[in-house]
Amino acid sequence: MPLRYLLILFVTSIFSHLACQEVSSRKNPPKELIVTEPGEMEPSISGNIGELLANATANKGKADDSIRLNNPSEVASIYGAKANARIWSRDSSWLPVADSFMQMVDRCESYGLFPSDYHRRYLTGLFSRSQDSGHTQDAALWARGEVLLSDALVSYARHLRWGHLGRDSITLNKDSVLSQAFYDRVFAAVLPGGSPKKVLEGLEPPHNAYHELRAALPRFLDSLDRTPYTYVVYPFTDSLRFVKQLQSRLFESSFIRFNTRMPDSIELSTAIRRAQAARGLKVDGRPGTQLIASLNNNGMERFKRIAINLDRYRMQLPDSMPPSYIMVNLPAFRMQVVDSAGVVIESRVIVGQPRTRTPVLNSTVVNFVTYPQWTVPYSIIFKEMLPRIRNNPAYLDRQRLVVVDRNDSIIDPRTINWAKLSKTNFPYLLRQRQGDDNSLGVIKFNFLNPYSVYLHDTNARSLFGRQGRALSHGCVRVQAWDTLARYLIALDSTNIPMDSVNALMSRQEKRTVPLKKKLPLYIRYFTCEVARDGRIRFLDDIYGEDKALRIKYLARK
Repeated sequence: MPLRYLLILFVTSIFSHLACQEVSSRKNPPKELIVTEPGEMEPSISGNIGELLANATANKGKADDSIRLNNPSEVASIYGAKANARIWSRDSSWLPVADSFMQMVDRCESYGLFPSDYHRRYLTGLFSRSQDSGHTQDAALWARGEVLLSDALVSYARHLRWGHLGRDSITLNKDSVLSQAFYDRVFAAVLPGGSPKKVLEGLEPPHNAYHELRAALPRFLDSLDRTPYTYVVYPFTDSLRFVKQLQSRLFESSFIRFNTRMPDSIELSTAIRRAQAARGLKVDGRPGTQLIASLNNNGMERFKRIAINLDRYRMQLPDSMPPSYIMVNLPAFRMQVVDSAGVVIESRVIVGQPRTRTPVLNSTVVNFVTYPQWTVPYSIIFKEMLPRIRNNPAYLDRQRLVVVDRNDSIIDPRTINWAKLSKTNFPYLLRQRQGDDNSLGVIKFNFLNPYSVYLHDTNARSLFGRQGRALSHGCVRVQAWDTLARYLIALDSTNIPMDSVNALMSRQEKRTVPLKKKLPLYIRYFTCEVARDGRIRFLDDIYGEDKALRIKYLARK
């Protein structure tokens, strides 16, 4: 090896050794620091706070061997502006505002939050020890209480304003609002003598559905079975891990009598049969979707679903809604039109199947089309139609489809060699003749989006009678399409009179009707809502979104 490379390795190793020495030489602040001289108490607490925050900032939140801060830089900034002086306590007692905030920590679940995010167990023990006369002179105790309370307040404010979930494509409350200035304002409003409850609740979204759900939470929590159960991940990628999780969960409910060794296939199948019979499921001894969903449907998992839905309100709706708007809730299979008078239109809808799901999005209805013609998306052609057409071209006639080339000329399907067509070789469009039998029905509402989906009528109106209506290729079929059209026209009466639209409909004429007053549209995924009796109702997680978010963000809760 050339000498210069040996020198580089030597120098690098020296610097690495020094860096490691520097990190390892950082000492943890003492866990107990009894100060007997009154004049030394405040400097000792201040110094201890500084050491904790320096460690936490340099070590990804780890202040010492026993505590880790979730927001080290924000908390360090708060205390840095005050020369690390304490803000939650004075002399040998906590300020009343600290007690008030601890009450908020104790009841954080009523906001859809998790005690472990706010150091509840550690703080409860610390507050209890601070009442003991033997600890009132412990500067380390007061310093730890200070930084943990401040860290908890930062997390509490962020979660009520923002939630636990990560940003997605429809997030409307941007994380830019959560700057250091935001936290500085929260602390200024709370300390030294403000109301933590008033300040923190002022960060919540103003939406009625959010507050209805949160208001129903205490009743839910009063009857909550807090028994901890193993969560079974399904579908699975690791079969051994899946069997272990399933066995643990079956053992917890006494469907299998041992958890110290792996079961054989007969033992596992027998336990599964017991669980299926007890839960009113088809008894086949196989661990399918229904069984796993039933096993995972326990009290704490339902609470996590409520927390996820509250977070969706916090993130995905603007602080103030527009004067009028359309809200589609996919798991509820429901569309609502809301204005100053409240809900003025409510309609059943049909939404996308799980494999062709309707996207959640923010958009605006820009026009509607009378007696539209459906151009089949290529995704549907290649996944569903082309194999059937190859088998029998008469399929096109049954579906009232015509073949159109790039010049918009109709082509006789019998002249096409369908066997040679593919994704990379398909120079045609498939269109459905307009009319009552068209898949789009007699009207289509267009809104801007990159997914080629829209609201529309349908020729399969009997499907609105089904309870589960995840049946479409992604578009939203609206049962009350005529009421929605009339509302849009009334909203935009100076642009297009109702008589003109009636004439178009009577002539079965295809026409695009532009809207000057465009109506905002929100397609959302809320799986919890409050029923008329005040109880929380859980809707089917039709696209598995709750499950995915639970695994990604709340797995350790």
